[in-house]
Amino acid sequence: MSKLLRFSALNLALGYVAVSLVALALFATPLWYAWRNTIEQSRTEVLQAEAQNMMDLFAKHGAAALVAAIETRVGGQLEDVENTIILFADPTWAKRAGNLPAWPREVSASTGTQVASIDVGGRVVRAVLLHQTLPGGYHLLLGRDVSRFEKLETLFLYGLVGAASIVLLLGVAGGALIRRTILSKVHDINQTACAIMQGNLTHRLPAYGGENELNTLVETENRMLDQIEHLFEGIRNVSNAIAHDLRTPLAELRYRLEELSVTRPRLEQTFAEIEGAIADVDRVIAIFNALLRLAEIDSGTRRSGFIEVDATTVAGEAAEFYQPVAELKGVALSFASSGPLTLAGDPLLLAQAVGNLIDNALKYAQEHGRVTVEASSRPDGAIVIAVSDDGPGIPDEEKPKVLERFYRGDASRSTPGVGLGLSLVAAVAKQHGGVLELTDNHPGLRATLILFS
Repeated sequence: MSKLLRFSALNLALGYVAVSLVALALFATPLWYAWRNTIEQSRTEVLQAEAQNMMDLFAKHGAAALVAAIETRVGGQLEDVENTIILFADPTWAKRAGNLPAWPREVSASTGTQVASIDVGGRVVRAVLLHQTLPGGYHLLLGRDVSRFEKLETLFLYGLVGAASIVLLLGVAGGALIRRTILSKVHDINQTACAIMQGNLTHRLPAYGGENELNTLVETENRMLDQIEHLFEGIRNVSNAIAHDLRTPLAELRYRLEELSVTRPRLEQTFAEIEGAIADVDRVIAIFNALLRLAEIDSGTRRSGFIEVDATTVAGEAAEFYQPVAELKGVALSFASSGPLTLAGDPLLLAQAVGNLIDNALKYAQEHGRVTVEASSRPDGAIVIAVSDDGPGIPDEEKPKVLERFYRGDASRSTPGVGLGLSLVAAVAKQHGGVLELTDNHPGLRATLILFS
């Protein structure tokens, strides 16, 4: 039983056939019931009307008049039995008139409608009979042969069986076609999965034309595979970048320690080299901390701790924190806002994102240049935090690349950093349902953090 209930192409085909047969049965059953009831009701009504006419004739003119009327109708012969059975009998059940030779033994003495098989001229006829008792003990029997409708009923049954056979054949053919189609698509999916498991991440499901559910599923699966390929490529690039960026500080650290071990310098030089080694270790730790923070953001676990945050306060405090750094570099750092801007978010992540943007702006701003931090809202409800500088900016072809992890453009190779700052800001923006946009400031760069409340 569990195998029949399990989803499969074969069970789907069988279900298609079963549903078709049930639909045909639901259509034919009330039709058959209505046919039988209508025919039987019409027979009974006709018999009752004829019986009433004969009873009225008997009441007005007596038994002789009724006998004459019946004999006139049937002509004393049995050929009319195909249409109507008539028998008029006296109180002793002896025949007075009609197209039956005698009162049928199969008919009970009770009045009313009944169905019986009677012998008419050596032929058995199944009829609907109406027995009425007349004044003086006379008996009137009227009937209709029901066998005349059996041919129609037989044709109906044959038609029903033929329709069921056609439905069954079409159902089997349609089910087989559906099964073949499904198995073909499953084969395509299986081939794609096998190719991907073998390392070919560029393999995709074949697209099918038209707007249909299967094509929508294929497009969704292909987008998922594109994302998987992108993630794998990102992991490959990140692994290469980590190896490259960690090799330099670790090599420097080893060189410093090896030089201390071999040369045994004076105490002051030893402490200087130790401080340099600590700086190299701090650089490695900073890389791992940034990667861990990015992994935490990408996992989405921080969304459960979202609270109501004032973006104006976060941006203002970040600008105030970097104010001493700006003064040391001779850069004018200013902050402007349009008032309180609240949203559901993580204040620590937002503060780090804005801090990274300000830190980047101060790195690349011109000597005695200017950095501005602005917080405002858009008509669509988005909250915008923009950080602008007057530095060299970023070429248009590099703007998408600088959001990748560990990417560093030509202008940033002479400055400290590992290429994770803007990646972290973009991840924070995505975590808050927004995006990080980089545009030209003419001169310089304008980094816009767009968040949705």
